[in-house]
Amino acid sequence: MTAQYTEIYALNESSLTMVFGNTISEDLAEKVLLFDRAIHAAPFEGFMTTIPAYATLTVCYDPKIVFNTLPGAESGYEKVARYLSTLTVGTLKQQNNRRKMAIPVCYGGEFGPDLDLVAAHCNLNREELISIHSAARYMVYMIGFVPGFAYMGGMDKRLATPRKEQPQSNVSAGSVGIAGGQTGIYSLDIPGGWQIIGQTPLRLFDAARPEPSLLKAGDELSFIPVSVKEFYSLLS
Repeated sequence: MTAQYTEIYALNESSLTMVFGNTISEDLAEKVLLFDRAIHAAPFEGFMTTIPAYATLTVCYDPKIVFNTLPGAESGYEKVARYLSTLTVGTLKQQNNRRKMAIPVCYGGEFGPDLDLVAAHCNLNREELISIHSAARYMVYMIGFVPGFAYMGGMDKRLATPRKEQPQSNVSAGSVGIAGGQTGIYSLDIPGGWQIIGQTPLRLFDAARPEPSLLKAGDELSFIPVSVKEFYSLLS
């Protein structure tokens, strides 16, 4: 099938953005990721990279190479947009090859200082909250905010909790938080306003790695509760 986006526009002289909808949902995220895979499978001359988000896909390219190699007399943007409009995109059944990852998390205590607050807000006890949070299957919709920070869908609605009224000046890398109806993992030591319920010993972002971000859009995650002792044994 061909493109399923609803709008396309030039972002700047070296990138354009395709819009696939205006909601946050797994179905819409799949559409974005299917098109992302299609571009990488059949890149045009001058293609550089893509940036998938909740409902959009930004395509970055070298305008000079595009203008000199793609046929037609249009601008670089128009040439790329025309190419993308003819790109064949596979079906979800054909390309549903999500990478599955298990993320260890030590819940509560020094690693999850807001666990009891979230549990009280949700009328749950600590064990129920941990059980519900770790039982779900999560999909990474996008990486953003800071390098390596994963925005995920799939959290049980029973755990929805507002952000902090006053953000913390520093949240430790690896902290697992809840904000509204979403859960996420802090990839760096940064200020933040999510309710922190646990922490993973895994390093979400490391600029020295060949692929600095541990997670990427389209990954499927599950959280595995671990003890404090296991947390320190898994530190990376």
